[in-house]
Amino acid sequence: MASHLESSVSRFLPDPKTVAIVGCPFRGGQASLRSAKLGVDKGPIHLVEAGLPEQLAELGWKVQFDGHHQFEEIGTENDPPIGKLKNPRFVSRVCEAVAKVVGDHAKKGQLPLTLGGDHSLAMGTISGTLEKYPDACVIWVDAHADINTAETTDSGNIHGMPLSFLLGIGPKVEEFGWVKPLLTPSRLVYIGLRDVDQGERRILRENGIKAFSMHEVDKYGIGRVVEMALDHVNPGRKLPIHLSFDVDALDPSVAPSTGTPVRGGLTFREGHYICEAVYETGCLVALDIMEVNPSLADTESAKQTVAVGCSLARSALGETLL
Repeated sequence: MASHLESSVSRFLPDPKTVAIVGCPFRGGQASLRSAKLGVDKGPIHLVEAGLPEQLAELGWKVQFDGHHQFEEIGTENDPPIGKLKNPRFVSRVCEAVAKVVGDHAKKGQLPLTLGGDHSLAMGTISGTLEKYPDACVIWVDAHADINTAETTDSGNIHGMPLSFLLGIGPKVEEFGWVKPLLTPSRLVYIGLRDVDQGERRILRENGIKAFSMHEVDKYGIGRVVEMALDHVNPGRKLPIHLSFDVDALDPSVAPSTGTPVRGGLTFREGHYICEAVYETGCLVALDIMEVNPSLADTESAKQTVAVGCSLARSALGETLL
């Protein structure tokens, strides 16, 4: 494990800095619940059991963890598709509940660290962040753009759609009326894209959304890419940052146990450098670690992916190499 030195002064969080771990064992945005890739809802449990709360405390954070949020009370019966959208009411209710939890932590001056679960949850986490910090920018680290709309989606899986709701792009869906389109295209930047649907490419172009694919990472190096990404969404380094990190942004050789792995991803160090550089700005106010699925690989690969999820969180919250 690297140095346990938590040093950067936060522009937005009061001392002593508190991280509130929001465990979200949820897979409803992935597919029909019967056919969904089982296990992504176990990711948060494995991350906590691997000692993440204690690791963050060693970095100097005050850690609040009140147990994983359970969604049994949010029923899944009578939730037929709306158009192509699968589990729409279930996903909407869970994300709305997550938005309230994340928003409440942010309003208390805490940094919400949400452990997913599938990436549809970001509809809730980012909504919660924007309630407290309406000028926040979003750095989305992912192999996928997750910006399909109800019109462009082929699968109907809402984990491929959260950003379209947050941006207010595409046809309105009444069940998601609670999502306020507070995020603007100029406040969103991607790093690590390499598996983008045709409709999503059009959405990115038409809305002028900045995206650094793996091509740019290869061409410029991760240091320059992160600098350009920050210059785009947060040029003065004065705006709050929500970092949403899907572990499938990493190459499958680094994080094999995830639901939609795509070859040619970020190396171990590239992924961690992103987290370290965001922390160094002093602007981080919320963090998501998503799509760790310990059920999709052998035991050692699952442990490797859980360990990487923990180390990404530590790097984003101040762990340094020296």
